[in-house]
Amino acid sequence: MADVSIWQDKQAREAFIAKSQEIFERVKGEWAGQEGAVVLAIEPESGDVFAGRTLGQANNAAAAKYLDRWVYFVRLDDPSAAIPLPVW
Repeated sequence: MADVSIWQDKQAREAFIAKSQEIFERVKGEWAGQEGAVVLAIEPESGDVFAGRTLGQANNAAAAKYLDRWVYFVRLDDPSAAIPLPVW
């Protein structure tokens, strides 16, 4: 089971989101030009980024390496559509 402290501890959650957003800003150009929606799953401790056309596809890609870890899901075409969630 993923550590829930990130959801319960506001400072930990804000730090997680800030680090994830830094990684997103650094890598978003690599994914630019993709047709359709692209959802990125960012694991901020490692800096690993996984992509899919849907949240489920991005989750599956991240879960193959980081099962039961929190990742930051963000839509490439709408970065305001972002949420930290544990992979499932």
